[in-house]
Amino acid sequence: MKGTNNDNRMASILKYFRKTTGTTVGQIASKLGVSERTVRNDIKQLNQELKACAQIESEQGKYRLRIYDVEKFRVIYGKIMQPDDDMNSSRGRMDYTFGRLMRAEEPVLTDELAYEMNIGRTTFLGDLKKLRKELAEYHLFVTGKTSKGLILEGRETDIRSYVLNKVYDTVYKDYPLDEEILEVFQKICQKNHFEKGLRSSLKKYITVMLDRFLTGNNIGHLSARYYSLESLEEFQIAQQMAEEFEEILHIQIPREERLFLFLPIAGMRTPADVENMQSITLDTSIRPLTEKIFSRIESDMKINLRSREFTEEFLYHVMFMVNRLRYGVKLKNPMLDDLTNKYPLAFQMTQIASDVIREELNLEVNEDERGFLAAYFGVFLTEHSMDQKKIFKIAVICGTGRVTARLVSAQLHKILDDSARLTLLSDDNATTEVLNDFDIVLTTVELSCQCSRPVIQIHEIFNEKELLQKIEKAKYWDQIDVPIIDNNAFLLSGLLDESRFFCLEERMEYKEAVAWMADELTLQGYVDEGFTDRLMEREEKGSTVFDGKIALPHTVQYESEKLIMAMGVFNKENKESKNDIKCIIMLGLPQSEEMDDNLLIRVYDEIITIARDEKMLKKIANVTDFSELLQILYR
Repeated sequence: MKGTNNDNRMASILKYFRKTTGTTVGQIASKLGVSERTVRNDIKQLNQELKACAQIESEQGKYRLRIYDVEKFRVIYGKIMQPDDDMNSSRGRMDYTFGRLMRAEEPVLTDELAYEMNIGRTTFLGDLKKLRKELAEYHLFVTGKTSKGLILEGRETDIRSYVLNKVYDTVYKDYPLDEEILEVFQKICQKNHFEKGLRSSLKKYITVMLDRFLTGNNIGHLSARYYSLESLEEFQIAQQMAEEFEEILHIQIPREERLFLFLPIAGMRTPADVENMQSITLDTSIRPLTEKIFSRIESDMKINLRSREFTEEFLYHVMFMVNRLRYGVKLKNPMLDDLTNKYPLAFQMTQIASDVIREELNLEVNEDERGFLAAYFGVFLTEHSMDQKKIFKIAVICGTGRVTARLVSAQLHKILDDSARLTLLSDDNATTEVLNDFDIVLTTVELSCQCSRPVIQIHEIFNEKELLQKIEKAKYWDQIDVPIIDNNAFLLSGLLDESRFFCLEERMEYKEAVAWMADELTLQGYVDEGFTDRLMEREEKGSTVFDGKIALPHTVQYESEKLIMAMGVFNKENKESKNDIKCIIMLGLPQSEEMDDNLLIRVYDEIITIARDEKMLKKIANVTDFSELLQILYR
């Protein structure tokens, strides 16, 4: 959406709000490539346009679209979303210019192009500058002098790639396909059970191939990797299609053009129909690749993502993704922003997967593909959480009668899932022996006995959100070192204490600070003697820095059966260091195989949340004592 004019921008903003429950000005500004001030002005103007039927309102830094009159909103929304005339926007003029240059057989004069679009020379030169910058990313160039004419230069494969990824809807919006060609296309799609997304993509490739080839713009010789596609069984689909096109148009279609037709099939999205998916031959190199991805995630994060139900589907996804990356087939991910925000840990895992793919195949995974990977990792994490979910026995003690106990129980059933088993007890029956057999104790009265389980004091009518946060913390009572059962949403506050909080000296380099923190934990008896050495060996294998701001060094420790956490902050910007790390969160993982991965998953999620919150991170980097840190972590 970069480079949109004001009207297009407002339409984009309103369309974005229709898809999300809430977002920040910063997120919109980043998406549109403009300043936050510009976005605020656009929102102000949008609210004037919407009048009383709807408003974009701010609440605690997040903006949401509130609709008050659905019918009136639909009318105004339709007017705002109506596309402007192509020549009234820089984007439309850039697309028109490219289309003219792409089809031109001789240099095209600047004045001629400006006249056709009814714009001034200065406006055209500004658009041309933007177009040249965009084309450079595809190794395409507009050469020649404006007084003598402009020429589009570059390889035919790059021209087609730019068309398909950037300007297809503009350049080919009125391009007709023969009825006989469409019939072949429909027959091939039905026979092979192609889904809607693949049909749309394949039709675009057919259109571009026929237009370019029939106008003398042959794709020419391809790099060696393309010809390996001919060995795939599915390539016969492209062969059949090309042969029928040849018969209709009385032409000979070269093998390179047939390979071009096959690209959207080779890089399709994973079919939703399992039978259709399994009818496709899986590349033998994909299973070892995915195994390395899972192993690296397990090694780096100590989380096992292997899934019985989804592993096979994931293999096919990786195969099609690798084909897309290898052959330049790009898919737009409409869920990218939502996936990034809703599954921060899953998205972080995609960085590890991307590193493996780069190392093994020398391919760069783009943001849209990382979003698709994050969707799978989100499924794996959710499934993994369900597999590990244990039954929690909760004692509920009320001292004011059976009816009150039933009232408390009814409220609890509303907020707890099926992993909770509630038992109502009177205070007379609440003995130490009985309570120690439960995982969590909820009570409306002061207990007359001691117990070794987490006890949460409640009122007969309680705040459901606050209680749920306390219960979620209490579930990790046996795994964290200093549990604090309060209504703070951050579990991190219960994993830290003053003895494991360090203000790091500004002159320290990152690895020096890590070693010093680890040595301090060893001296205090939290971790074993070899912890520092193992930690430094782990650091040599690869960076544990999240988003350039927070480092998460971690390794196994043999001193305790609980997860040990420490935090160190650089109070000022570490100018002598090459890293801009604000905070180091160190984890000592227990050797026990019984440790609940859900605890680690939640810790990672909270750390990534902090890493993405620049204001919170800045506050944490400026704390000078542990009490200040707890105040910042309280939310």
